[in-house]
Amino acid sequence: MSGIDDELTGLHNRRSFLTLLRRHVGFANERGLNLALIVVDIDGFARLNAAHGYEFGDQALRHVAHQLREVIRAQDYAARIGDNRFALILPGVMNIGHAELAVQKLFRLLEVPFRGEEASVRMTATVGVAVSPMHASQAEFLLRQAEKSLELARNTGQRWLFPPEAEEDRRYSEFWDLEIELDGAVQRGETYLVYQPKLHLPDLQPIGAEALMRWQHRTRGLISPDQFIPIAEQTGQIKNMTIWALNSALRHAGEWKHAHGRFSVAVNVPAELVGQDDLPDLVENALSLWGTPDVQLVLEITERSLVMDPRHSFRILSRIRDLGVKISIDDFGTGYSCLAYFKDIPADELKIDKSFISGMLIDATCADITSLIIDLAHRFGLHVVAEGVEDEETLEALRQRNCDVVQGYLFAKAMELGEFERWLAQATPWRPLREAG
Repeated sequence: MSGIDDELTGLHNRRSFLTLLRRHVGFANERGLNLALIVVDIDGFARLNAAHGYEFGDQALRHVAHQLREVIRAQDYAARIGDNRFALILPGVMNIGHAELAVQKLFRLLEVPFRGEEASVRMTATVGVAVSPMHASQAEFLLRQAEKSLELARNTGQRWLFPPEAEEDRRYSEFWDLEIELDGAVQRGETYLVYQPKLHLPDLQPIGAEALMRWQHRTRGLISPDQFIPIAEQTGQIKNMTIWALNSALRHAGEWKHAHGRFSVAVNVPAELVGQDDLPDLVENALSLWGTPDVQLVLEITERSLVMDPRHSFRILSRIRDLGVKISIDDFGTGYSCLAYFKDIPADELKIDKSFISGMLIDATCADITSLIIDLAHRFGLHVVAEGVEDEETLEALRQRNCDVVQGYLFAKAMELGEFERWLAQATPWRPLREAG
Protein backbone atom coordinates (compact mmCIF):
# COMPACT_ATOMS: atom_id res chain seq x y z
CA MET A 1 0.00 0.00 0.00
CA SER A 2 1.41 3.38 -0.97
CA GLY A 3 1.93 6.40 1.26
CA ILE A 4 -1.11 8.12 -0.26
CA ASP A 5 -3.52 5.43 0.96
CA ASP A 6 -5.49 5.19 4.16
CA GLU A 7 -4.39 1.87 5.66
CA LEU A 8 -7.85 0.79 6.79
CA THR A 9 -9.94 1.62 3.72
CA GLY A 10 -7.47 1.89 0.84
CA LEU A 11 -8.86 5.33 -0.04
CA HIS A 12 -6.68 8.41 -0.30
CA ASN A 13 -5.59 9.66 3.12
CA ARG A 14 -6.01 13.23 4.33
CA ARG A 15 -2.60 14.44 3.16
CA SER A 16 -3.15 13.02 -0.33
CA PHE A 17 -6.68 14.45 -0.38
CA LEU A 18 -5.44 17.97 0.37
CA THR A 19 -2.83 17.73 -2.38
CA LEU A 20 -5.44 16.54 -4.90
CA LEU A 21 -7.93 19.20 -3.87
CA ARG A 22 -5.42 22.03 -4.32
CA ARG A 23 -4.29 20.65 -7.68
CA HIS A 24 -7.75 20.15 -9.15
CA VAL A 25 -9.20 23.40 -7.86
CA GLY A 26 -6.26 25.09 -9.56
CA PHE A 27 -6.96 23.22 -12.81
CA ALA A 28 -10.64 24.15 -12.61
CA ASN A 29 -9.81 27.82 -12.12
CA GLU A 30 -7.40 27.85 -15.06
CA ARG A 31 -9.89 26.20 -17.42
CA GLY A 32 -13.12 27.78 -16.23
CA LEU A 33 -14.57 24.49 -14.97
CA ASN A 34 -16.64 23.53 -11.95
CA LEU A 35 -15.49 21.20 -9.19
CA ALA A 36 -17.69 19.70 -6.48
CA LEU A 37 -16.44 18.74 -3.02
CA ILE A 38 -18.62 16.43 -0.92
CA VAL A 39 -17.78 15.83 2.75
CA VAL A 40 -19.48 12.85 4.40
CA ASP A 41 -19.83 12.10 8.12
CA ILE A 42 -21.10 8.66 9.17
CA ASP A 43 -23.78 9.22 11.82
CA GLY A 44 -23.64 7.61 15.25
CA PHE A 45 -20.27 6.00 14.68
CA ALA A 46 -19.21 6.26 18.33
CA ARG A 47 -22.40 4.45 19.37
CA LEU A 48 -21.75 1.77 16.75
CA ASN A 49 -18.27 1.19 18.20
CA ALA A 50 -19.70 1.10 21.71
CA ALA A 51 -22.36 -1.43 20.78
CA HIS A 52 -20.34 -3.76 18.56
CA GLY A 53 -16.64 -3.06 19.19
CA TYR A 54 -13.92 -1.41 17.16
CA GLU A 55 -13.30 -4.38 14.87
CA PHE A 56 -16.91 -4.23 13.71
CA GLY A 57 -16.53 -0.45 13.34
CA ASP A 58 -13.52 -0.96 11.08
CA GLN A 59 -15.54 -3.39 8.95
CA ALA A 60 -18.26 -0.75 8.66
CA LEU A 61 -15.74 1.88 7.53
CA ARG A 62 -14.45 -0.45 4.84
CA HIS A 63 -18.06 -0.98 3.74
CA VAL A 64 -18.58 2.79 3.46
CA ALA A 65 -15.37 3.08 1.44
CA HIS A 66 -16.70 0.45 -0.96
CA GLN A 67 -19.98 2.37 -1.34
CA LEU A 68 -18.11 5.60 -2.04
CA ARG A 69 -16.20 3.89 -4.84
CA GLU A 70 -19.58 2.98 -6.34
CA VAL A 71 -20.60 6.65 -6.30
CA ILE A 72 -17.63 8.19 -8.08
CA ARG A 73 -16.65 8.27 -11.75
CA ALA A 74 -13.24 7.25 -13.09
CA GLN A 75 -11.97 10.85 -12.89
CA ASP A 76 -13.19 11.41 -9.32
CA TYR A 77 -11.42 10.81 -6.00
CA ALA A 78 -12.55 9.34 -2.67
CA ALA A 79 -10.65 9.90 0.58
CA ARG A 80 -10.90 9.20 4.29
CA ILE A 81 -10.04 12.49 6.02
CA GLY A 82 -11.00 11.69 9.62
CA ASP A 83 -12.04 8.83 11.88
CA ASN A 84 -15.54 8.56 10.37
CA ARG A 85 -15.29 11.42 7.86
CA PHE A 86 -14.86 10.95 4.12
CA ALA A 87 -14.60 13.28 1.13
CA LEU A 88 -15.28 13.07 -2.60
CA ILE A 89 -13.63 15.33 -5.18
CA LEU A 90 -15.66 15.57 -8.41
CA PRO A 91 -13.75 17.57 -11.06
CA GLY A 92 -15.56 18.90 -14.12
CA VAL A 93 -19.19 18.67 -12.95
CA MET A 94 -21.58 20.58 -15.20
CA ASN A 95 -23.51 22.24 -12.37
CA ILE A 96 -24.56 21.84 -8.75
CA GLY A 97 -27.27 19.41 -9.84
CA HIS A 98 -24.61 16.83 -10.70
CA ALA A 99 -23.21 17.10 -7.16
CA GLU A 100 -26.72 16.58 -5.80
CA LEU A 101 -27.11 13.44 -7.93
CA ALA A 102 -23.91 12.01 -6.41
CA VAL A 103 -25.21 12.70 -2.89
CA GLN A 104 -28.54 11.03 -3.61
CA LYS A 105 -26.75 7.99 -5.07
CA LEU A 106 -24.69 7.71 -1.88
CA PHE A 107 -27.81 7.87 0.28
CA ARG A 108 -29.43 5.08 -1.78
CA LEU A 109 -26.37 2.86 -1.43
CA LEU A 110 -26.23 3.40 2.33
CA GLU A 111 -29.87 2.34 2.67
CA VAL A 112 -28.73 -1.24 2.04
CA PRO A 113 -27.91 -2.66 5.52
CA PHE A 114 -24.28 -3.45 6.26
CA ARG A 115 -23.97 -7.07 7.36
CA GLY A 116 -20.86 -7.58 9.42
CA GLU A 117 -19.59 -10.75 11.03
CA GLU A 118 -21.54 -10.15 14.25
CA ALA A 119 -24.45 -7.87 13.37
CA SER A 120 -26.35 -6.06 10.65
CA VAL A 121 -26.75 -2.28 10.80
CA ARG A 122 -28.18 0.42 8.55
CA MET A 123 -25.67 3.22 8.05
CA THR A 124 -26.72 6.85 7.67
CA ALA A 125 -24.68 9.93 6.87
CA THR A 126 -24.73 13.71 7.07
CA VAL A 127 -23.26 15.50 4.07
CA GLY A 128 -21.94 18.94 3.22
CA VAL A 129 -21.39 20.04 -0.39
CA ALA A 130 -19.53 22.99 -1.90
CA VAL A 131 -18.85 23.79 -5.55
CA SER A 132 -15.95 25.78 -6.97
CA PRO A 133 -16.00 28.55 -8.08
CA MET A 134 -19.60 29.18 -6.94
CA HIS A 135 -18.89 28.82 -3.22
CA ALA A 136 -15.12 29.30 -3.17
CA SER A 137 -12.26 29.47 -5.65
CA GLN A 138 -9.50 28.32 -3.28
CA ALA A 139 -9.09 24.76 -2.01
CA GLU A 140 -8.80 25.70 1.65
CA PHE A 141 -11.92 27.85 1.63
CA LEU A 142 -13.86 25.27 -0.40
CA LEU A 143 -13.14 22.64 2.26
CA ARG A 144 -14.27 25.02 4.99
CA GLN A 145 -17.47 25.73 3.10
CA ALA A 146 -18.26 22.03 2.67
CA GLU A 147 -17.54 21.32 6.34
CA LYS A 148 -19.60 24.31 7.43
CA SER A 149 -22.48 23.00 5.32
CA LEU A 150 -22.17 19.60 7.00
CA GLU A 151 -22.27 21.10 10.49
CA LEU A 152 -25.28 23.24 9.57
CA ALA A 153 -27.09 20.19 8.18
CA ARG A 154 -26.41 18.26 11.38
CA ASN A 155 -27.49 21.11 13.64
CA THR A 156 -30.74 21.64 11.72
CA GLY A 157 -31.61 17.95 11.41
CA GLN A 158 -31.14 17.77 7.63
CA ARG A 159 -29.31 15.10 5.65
CA TRP A 160 -27.25 17.46 3.50
CA LEU A 161 -26.81 21.11 2.52
CA PHE A 162 -24.95 23.49 0.24
CA PRO A 163 -23.30 26.52 1.92
CA PRO A 164 -25.94 29.15 2.72
CA GLU A 165 -23.37 31.86 2.00
CA ALA A 166 -19.71 32.06 1.00
CA GLU A 167 -18.27 34.06 3.89
CA GLU A 168 -15.23 33.35 6.04
CA ASP A 169 -15.83 31.13 9.05
CA ARG A 170 -13.36 31.93 11.82
CA ARG A 171 -13.46 28.53 13.50
CA TYR A 172 -12.60 26.58 10.37
CA SER A 173 -10.02 29.17 9.40
CA GLU A 174 -8.27 28.74 12.73
CA PHE A 175 -8.29 24.94 12.43
CA TRP A 176 -6.82 25.11 8.94
CA ASP A 177 -4.15 27.59 10.03
CA LEU A 178 -3.10 25.34 12.92
CA GLU A 179 -2.86 22.37 10.56
CA ILE A 180 -0.46 24.28 8.33
CA GLU A 181 1.57 25.78 11.19
CA LEU A 182 1.94 22.48 13.04
CA ASP A 183 3.98 21.22 10.09
CA GLY A 184 7.50 22.20 11.10
CA ALA A 185 6.72 23.12 14.72
CA VAL A 186 9.27 20.56 15.98
CA GLN A 187 11.97 21.86 13.64
CA ARG A 188 11.26 25.44 14.75
CA GLY A 189 11.74 24.44 18.39
CA GLU A 190 8.14 25.25 19.35
CA THR A 191 7.36 21.84 20.86
CA TYR A 192 8.65 20.66 24.21
CA LEU A 193 7.98 17.98 26.82
CA VAL A 194 6.60 18.26 30.33
CA TYR A 195 6.90 15.52 32.93
CA GLN A 196 4.46 14.32 35.58
CA PRO A 197 5.86 12.08 38.34
CA LYS A 198 4.64 8.55 39.07
CA LEU A 199 4.88 7.34 42.68
CA HIS A 200 5.04 3.82 44.07
CA LEU A 201 2.46 2.59 46.56
CA PRO A 202 2.53 2.15 49.46
CA ASP A 203 5.75 4.10 50.19
CA LEU A 204 5.05 6.96 47.70
CA GLN A 205 8.62 6.93 46.42
CA PRO A 206 9.08 8.57 42.97
CA ILE A 207 9.78 5.79 40.46
CA GLY A 208 9.13 7.39 37.08
CA ALA A 209 7.51 10.10 34.99
CA GLU A 210 5.19 10.43 32.03
CA ALA A 211 6.36 12.67 29.17
CA LEU A 212 3.64 14.85 27.63
CA MET A 213 3.90 17.01 24.50
CA ARG A 214 3.27 20.74 24.51
CA TRP A 215 3.24 23.31 21.68
CA GLN A 216 4.23 26.93 22.36
CA HIS A 217 3.15 28.71 19.18
CA ARG A 218 5.29 31.69 18.27
CA THR A 219 2.30 34.07 18.07
CA ARG A 220 -0.74 32.21 19.46
CA GLY A 221 0.92 31.15 22.70
CA LEU A 222 0.38 27.74 24.31
CA ILE A 223 -1.79 25.47 22.15
CA SER A 224 -3.74 22.80 24.04
CA PRO A 225 -2.86 19.16 23.24
CA ASP A 226 -6.61 18.64 22.77
CA GLN A 227 -6.27 20.94 19.76
CA PHE A 228 -3.01 19.94 18.12
CA ILE A 229 -2.83 16.19 18.78
CA PRO A 230 -6.00 15.41 16.75
CA ILE A 231 -4.67 17.62 13.94
CA ALA A 232 -1.34 15.79 14.02
CA GLU A 233 -3.14 12.44 13.88
CA GLN A 234 -5.35 13.49 10.97
CA THR A 235 -2.47 14.87 8.91
CA GLY A 236 0.05 12.10 9.61
CA GLN A 237 2.44 14.46 11.43
CA ILE A 238 1.99 12.49 14.64
CA LYS A 239 4.63 9.93 13.62
CA ASN A 240 7.51 12.40 13.41
CA MET A 241 6.30 14.13 16.58
CA THR A 242 6.26 10.80 18.43
CA ILE A 243 9.78 9.96 17.24
CA TRP A 244 10.91 13.37 18.48
CA ALA A 245 9.21 12.83 21.86
CA LEU A 246 10.72 9.36 22.24
CA ASN A 247 14.27 10.54 21.57
CA SER A 248 13.89 13.68 23.69
CA ALA A 249 12.45 11.82 26.69
CA LEU A 250 15.24 9.22 26.65
CA ARG A 251 17.89 11.91 26.29
CA HIS A 252 16.46 13.92 29.19
CA ALA A 253 15.99 10.90 31.46
CA GLY A 254 19.58 9.80 30.92
CA GLU A 255 20.76 13.12 32.39
CA TRP A 256 18.51 13.23 35.48
CA LYS A 257 20.32 13.32 38.81
CA HIS A 258 18.48 11.61 41.64
CA ALA A 259 18.77 8.92 44.29
CA HIS A 260 15.71 6.86 43.35
CA GLY A 261 17.38 3.93 41.60
CA ARG A 262 16.25 2.82 38.16
CA PHE A 263 13.75 5.39 36.91
CA SER A 264 11.13 4.95 34.20
CA VAL A 265 10.10 7.44 31.54
CA ALA A 266 6.81 6.86 29.70
CA VAL A 267 6.06 8.11 26.19
CA ASN A 268 2.61 8.00 24.58
CA VAL A 269 2.32 6.18 21.25
CA PRO A 270 -0.84 6.95 19.21
CA ALA A 271 -3.06 4.19 17.86
CA GLU A 272 -2.00 4.96 14.28
CA LEU A 273 1.59 3.87 15.01
CA VAL A 274 1.00 0.77 17.12
CA GLY A 275 0.29 -1.43 14.11
CA GLN A 276 3.10 -0.07 11.94
CA ASP A 277 5.83 -2.60 11.23
CA ASP A 278 8.68 -0.10 11.64
CA LEU A 279 7.73 0.93 15.19
CA PRO A 280 10.14 -1.57 16.85
CA ASP A 281 12.97 -0.26 14.66
CA LEU A 282 12.19 3.34 15.61
CA VAL A 283 12.24 2.41 19.29
CA GLU A 284 15.48 0.45 18.91
CA ASN A 285 17.14 3.39 17.15
CA ALA A 286 16.17 5.74 19.98
CA LEU A 287 17.46 3.30 22.59
CA SER A 288 20.76 2.90 20.75
CA LEU A 289 21.22 6.68 20.78
CA TRP A 290 20.00 7.62 24.25
CA GLY A 291 19.24 4.51 26.30
CA THR A 292 21.08 3.94 29.60
CA PRO A 293 20.88 1.11 32.16
CA ASP A 294 19.42 3.50 34.75
CA VAL A 295 16.40 4.41 32.59
CA GLN A 296 13.45 2.11 31.93
CA LEU A 297 11.52 3.11 28.80
CA VAL A 298 7.75 2.62 28.94
CA LEU A 299 5.48 3.03 25.93
CA GLU A 300 1.90 3.99 26.76
CA ILE A 301 -0.66 2.87 24.20
CA THR A 302 -4.43 3.18 24.29
CA GLU A 303 -6.77 0.26 24.65
CA ARG A 304 -8.34 1.15 21.30
CA SER A 305 -5.04 0.67 19.47
CA LEU A 306 -5.08 -2.99 20.52
CA VAL A 307 -8.58 -3.90 19.41
CA MET A 308 -8.20 -2.47 15.89
CA ASP A 309 -6.07 -5.48 14.83
CA PRO A 310 -5.15 -7.44 17.97
CA ARG A 311 -2.99 -10.18 16.50
CA HIS A 312 -0.84 -7.82 14.45
CA SER A 313 -0.56 -5.29 17.30
CA PHE A 314 0.45 -8.03 19.72
CA ARG A 315 3.27 -9.13 17.40
CA ILE A 316 4.57 -5.56 17.13
CA LEU A 317 4.42 -5.03 20.90
CA SER A 318 6.11 -8.36 21.60
CA ARG A 319 9.04 -7.28 19.41
CA ILE A 320 9.28 -4.04 21.38
CA ARG A 321 9.21 -5.86 24.71
CA ASP A 322 12.09 -8.02 23.47
CA LEU A 323 14.13 -4.78 23.46
CA GLY A 324 13.60 -4.46 27.22
CA VAL A 325 10.85 -1.85 26.85
CA LYS A 326 7.74 -2.06 29.02
CA ILE A 327 4.25 -1.63 27.58
CA SER A 328 1.52 0.23 29.46
CA ILE A 329 -2.14 0.15 28.40
CA ASP A 330 -3.42 3.70 28.87
CA ASP A 331 -7.02 4.71 29.71
CA PHE A 332 -7.87 1.10 30.51
CA GLY A 333 -11.56 0.43 31.03
CA THR A 334 -12.87 2.77 28.33
CA GLY A 335 -12.73 0.27 25.43
CA TYR A 336 -15.07 -2.54 24.50
CA SER A 337 -13.09 -5.53 23.34
CA CYS A 338 -9.88 -5.76 25.29
CA LEU A 339 -11.16 -8.13 27.99
CA ALA A 340 -11.54 -10.79 25.30
CA TYR A 341 -7.78 -10.60 24.72
CA PHE A 342 -6.76 -9.91 28.31
CA LYS A 343 -4.68 -13.03 28.86
CA ASP A 344 -2.77 -12.49 25.60
CA ILE A 345 -1.93 -8.78 25.87
CA PRO A 346 1.88 -8.32 25.68
CA ALA A 347 1.88 -5.66 28.38
CA ASP A 348 3.44 -4.98 31.76
CA GLU A 349 1.15 -2.31 33.16
CA LEU A 350 -2.42 -1.01 33.04
CA LYS A 351 -3.36 2.62 33.64
CA ILE A 352 -6.90 2.93 34.94
CA ASP A 353 -8.73 5.75 33.20
CA LYS A 354 -8.99 8.83 35.40
CA SER A 355 -12.77 8.96 34.96
CA PHE A 356 -13.00 5.87 37.19
CA ILE A 357 -10.45 7.22 39.69
CA SER A 358 -12.18 10.59 40.08
CA GLY A 359 -15.53 8.85 40.56
CA MET A 360 -14.44 6.23 43.09
CA LEU A 361 -15.67 8.08 46.17
CA ILE A 362 -19.06 9.12 44.77
CA ASP A 363 -20.01 6.26 42.46
CA ALA A 364 -20.03 2.65 43.64
CA THR A 365 -19.80 1.42 40.04
CA CYS A 366 -16.53 3.32 39.50
CA ALA A 367 -15.16 1.89 42.73
CA ASP A 368 -16.17 -1.65 41.75
CA ILE A 369 -14.66 -1.31 38.25
CA THR A 370 -11.41 -0.02 39.76
CA SER A 371 -11.25 -2.96 42.17
CA LEU A 372 -12.00 -5.41 39.36
CA ILE A 373 -9.28 -4.02 37.08
CA ILE A 374 -6.67 -4.11 39.86
CA ASP A 375 -7.59 -7.68 40.77
CA LEU A 376 -7.58 -8.89 37.15
CA ALA A 377 -4.28 -7.17 36.39
CA HIS A 378 -2.57 -8.70 39.40
CA ARG A 379 -3.88 -12.15 38.50
CA PHE A 380 -2.14 -11.81 35.13
CA GLY A 381 1.08 -10.39 36.57
CA LEU A 382 0.50 -6.77 35.53
CA HIS A 383 1.16 -3.64 37.57
CA VAL A 384 -1.58 -1.02 37.88
CA VAL A 385 -1.23 2.76 37.65
CA ALA A 386 -4.02 5.07 38.80
CA GLU A 387 -3.91 8.45 37.05
CA GLY A 388 -5.82 11.54 38.07
CA VAL A 389 -5.35 11.16 41.85
CA GLU A 390 -6.28 14.54 43.29
CA ASP A 391 -7.11 14.03 46.97
CA GLU A 392 -5.93 11.99 49.94
CA GLU A 393 -9.22 10.11 50.29
CA THR A 394 -8.86 8.69 46.78
CA LEU A 395 -5.22 7.83 47.51
CA GLU A 396 -6.25 5.89 50.60
CA ALA A 397 -8.96 4.03 48.67
CA LEU A 398 -6.37 2.99 46.08
CA ARG A 399 -3.95 1.94 48.81
CA GLN A 400 -6.62 -0.32 50.30
CA ARG A 401 -7.15 -1.92 46.89
CA ASN A 402 -3.41 -2.61 46.51
CA CYS A 403 -2.86 -0.32 43.54
CA ASP A 404 0.83 -0.28 42.58
CA VAL A 405 1.51 3.24 41.25
CA VAL A 406 -0.26 6.61 41.50
CA GLN A 407 -0.06 9.79 39.46
CA GLY A 408 -1.92 13.08 39.72
CA TYR A 409 -2.16 16.67 40.93
CA LEU A 410 -2.16 15.54 44.57
CA PHE A 411 1.57 14.90 44.20
CA ALA A 412 2.70 17.16 41.35
CA LYS A 413 1.50 18.74 38.14
CA ALA A 414 3.22 18.12 34.82
CA MET A 415 6.40 20.24 34.88
CA GLU A 416 8.78 21.62 32.30
CA LEU A 417 12.18 19.96 32.19
CA GLY A 418 14.10 22.33 34.46
CA GLU A 419 11.37 22.43 37.11
CA PHE A 420 11.00 18.65 37.03
CA GLU A 421 14.75 18.13 37.42
CA ARG A 422 14.76 20.37 40.50
CA TRP A 423 11.72 18.56 41.91
CA LEU A 424 13.33 15.17 41.30
CA ALA A 425 16.66 16.12 42.86
CA GLN A 426 14.89 17.20 46.06
CA ALA A 427 12.11 14.61 46.09
CA THR A 428 11.55 12.39 49.09
CA PRO A 429 8.67 9.98 49.64
CA TRP A 430 5.51 12.09 49.48
CA ARG A 431 3.59 12.58 52.72
CA PRO A 432 0.06 13.88 53.30
CA LEU A 433 -0.11 17.49 54.43
CA ARG A 434 -1.32 16.54 57.91
CA GLU A 435 1.83 14.43 58.35
CA ALA A 436 4.22 16.83 56.60
CA GLY A 437 3.16 19.71 58.81
